[in-house]
Amino acid sequence: MRVHSDSRARTRAAVGLTVAALTAGVTAGAGPATARPENAPAPTAAYCGAAHRIEQKLSTGTTWRMCWRYDGKAGLVLEDVSYQPKGERRPIKVLHSARLGQIHVPYDDGSVEYDDLTGFDFAQGLMNLAPGECPGGTIKTVKVPDSVNETPTIKGLCTTTRSRGHAYRMQGHTPGTVHQAQGRDLLVHTVNQVGWYEYLTEWRFQDDGAITMNLGATGSLSWDDYDAGDGRGWPVGKGASARATSHSHNAFWRLDFALDGSTRNRVEQYDSTVTAPTGGQQAPATRTTRTKITKELAGDIRNYRWWRVVSATGKNKDGHARSYEIVPGPTTRYPGRGFTKHDLYVTQYNPCERFASHNPGPCGPGAGTSVDRWVNGQTLSHPVVWMNIGFHHVARDEDQQPMPVHWQGFSLAPRDATAMNPLTPDGLAWQNGHWRPRR
Repeated sequence: MRVHSDSRARTRAAVGLTVAALTAGVTAGAGPATARPENAPAPTAAYCGAAHRIEQKLSTGTTWRMCWRYDGKAGLVLEDVSYQPKGERRPIKVLHSARLGQIHVPYDDGSVEYDDLTGFDFAQGLMNLAPGECPGGTIKTVKVPDSVNETPTIKGLCTTTRSRGHAYRMQGHTPGTVHQAQGRDLLVHTVNQVGWYEYLTEWRFQDDGAITMNLGATGSLSWDDYDAGDGRGWPVGKGASARATSHSHNAFWRLDFALDGSTRNRVEQYDSTVTAPTGGQQAPATRTTRTKITKELAGDIRNYRWWRVVSATGKNKDGHARSYEIVPGPTTRYPGRGFTKHDLYVTQYNPCERFASHNPGPCGPGAGTSVDRWVNGQTLSHPVVWMNIGFHHVARDEDQQPMPVHWQGFSLAPRDATAMNPLTPDGLAWQNGHWRPRR
């Protein structure tokens, strides 16, 4: 589902120029004017200039702050991400940087595969947004580095707010009293065109501190692929003469955490086992064990397994270490390549390791160009998390025309980042830990 055949030569030439620029040391993207050390403490406000700052106080009282820049291959990059709920004296730093790490698209017939970020000009395909695509928000102007287009300046970054429905609901102890709130999110998104596809890159920052990353694919099915070279493509249109070739979308995100302003975070894995009732127990028993991840990891999603990234320096008001839990979304793991065989990778920070596959430039002798090759036993002092969420696209009649958005993604959930729910109403703020209903 790519560009017309006569466009491939231009695209490949542009990719060559971009790689050459990166190899020569050109800094891609319109970013902050000043650089900071990797382990510098988080400032109380975003360090970037006004044009590249996002600061939004939601109606429920939480303020999100971050910087943005646009990379010539990765597209939108968010940096110095923090939030400050009511009752917190200073922002809580969460991420040093966050962005897409690759979109890998192999076709079921084995004829071709694409690495859309590093091999097919994902970032160059940033699209102008109409006001209706950013209701109630602001569309920021983006200068696309190394642009192959006649107009490198695109009105392509939307920041707006949206309701997500109930944030909580609880029946009060006083008859007729209900505690409830409608949650609000800061939404940051772009649209990038790659061939026939249009990718929606969406970041949702919730007022309770959670972050959701989604990649949506829409646009059009490619008529060039209606021959169904895989022999198994799904028929679209009348009869069975047009069969769209099935393929996978393996989306990677690269997250560089900086909880409480430090990149020296810890990673922990939790696994639970359930055993049958014994010795008078009325129900099966569940035991959860913690494994401290001290070396690089290639991890797999399993039932009763989860991971969290833990602050090395900060605690909440209850004295508990701040952390963020990684919450995977639905995924179809693609077994065809080494770098797609695992759901989560944790690597030691290396500025050369930028993309999960087809990584430009060698990162040293024998280092390889994909994330699976970088998991080689290094001790983790500055962990970088790579999340892989897969989607197997078997086309259907409803995919035309245009194709409805199909989403893939995951979330980060705060775990002990604050002592209580950051949206707790004032009347319930005393109910922390052991409490009894007031008479």
